Amino acid sequence: MTNTPSSPNDASWSYDTAAVQSGIPRGLGETIGFPIHAAAAFQFDTLEQAQEEFQYNGGLSYARIQNPTVRALEERLTVLEGGAATVALASGQAATLTAILSVCRAGDHVVSSASLFGGSTGMLTNILPLMGITATLVEGHPEQIRAAMQDNTRLVWAEMISNPSGAVADVEALAGVAHERGALLAIDNTCGGVGYLCRPLDHGADIVSQSLTKWAGGHGSVMGGSVTVGTRHDLSRNPIYAGGENSLLEQRGADALAWRQRWFGAHQLGMTLAPHSAFLIAQGLETLGLRLQRESDSALALAHWLEQHPRVGGVSYAGLPGHPSFPLVQKYLPRGAGAVLTFEVDDPSRFLSRLRVLRMAPNLGDVRTLVVHPWTTTHGRVPEAARHAAGVTPGTIRMSVGVEDVADLQADIEQALK
Repeated sequence: MTNTPSSPNDASWSYDTAAVQSGIPRGLGETIGFPIHAAAAFQFDTLEQAQEEFQYNGGLSYARIQNPTVRALEERLTVLEGGAATVALASGQAATLTAILSVCRAGDHVVSSASLFGGSTGMLTNILPLMGITATLVEGHPEQIRAAMQDNTRLVWAEMISNPSGAVADVEALAGVAHERGALLAIDNTCGGVGYLCRPLDHGADIVSQSLTKWAGGHGSVMGGSVTVGTRHDLSRNPIYAGGENSLLEQRGADALAWRQRWFGAHQLGMTLAPHSAFLIAQGLETLGLRLQRESDSALALAHWLEQHPRVGGVSYAGLPGHPSFPLVQKYLPRGAGAVLTFEVDDPSRFLSRLRVLRMAPNLGDVRTLVVHPWTTTHGRVPEAARHAAGVTPGTIRMSVGVEDVADLQADIEQALK
């Protein structure tokens, strides 16, 4: 018997099969799950090997750039998102920064939907200007995005399912707007669940960024982020890639975007994902489909119930027929509109203090149902006008639905509202 390890990734596999099978070699003595490689550096046999590895980074050299456990996770993420390559990083915020800096430099411009996670809004409005990159945040409708485009716009940014308003991005239309001006479209797919609810690359997006802390990890125990690229992006009008002699496109070809993302996020900025974190995230991915389907079904049931509750104000969940994004849910999200919804209460402090099952914590995608008051926490440092643009008011409660029994969640909300 011979040991012939391989990592089969069959394009015909369903999501749930790929989530447990991809990235695991076959062969005598191979582990069934992902082994944790705790190493800071890897050996070379010859000077020539070392030289080639430091030039092309195709193998293993220093763990800041690549690690076998992280690499296996990246392979699985690439399969699940239907991409060409992935770089896994230390957090979702690290992934956002890497995605943006992979195509932007000083003097460039980003157009983004204003309905965003507070950390993304802060990065676009507070951090990028320090680097000479400007950003314009507008309503996420394609026509508003088109009107904000400039000659130096390199990137259009949107969330697949926005946090916390639940607005759904019209990916195909946004891709058309970006591409006609030579820009790329990047979609934050955090609430899309690593391709389970939607694979934006299938609909014309060029880059998918996400926080793996959420549904990928799934148990509130690990932080991570990733950036995945497809194969159809056109970099010919971006000076970073096409400018000057011996351009990056000429050097790297179709791999140029993926190479720059790893070079920037891991090699240069050192936002490296730890191997143990990669292991936990890989395990979480294996049950993501089971969890997120149940959570989405429960979120829809709770949204219908809350919509009829006399002590609850407006309910925002894209799975409700009255939500502005409901038609886009039918187009892009056949498995459901996700696990996050918001609702309005008169006294958020009193409501939150009375909860006994739901837990107050600033996270999403946990197996436990989590609630938070965005006005004072996740969006607390965002200017007031931007908070309203993101769908946040002083009475908003954001809820990330877990896997508990819906009846228990309803009973807890009911007693807290009395």
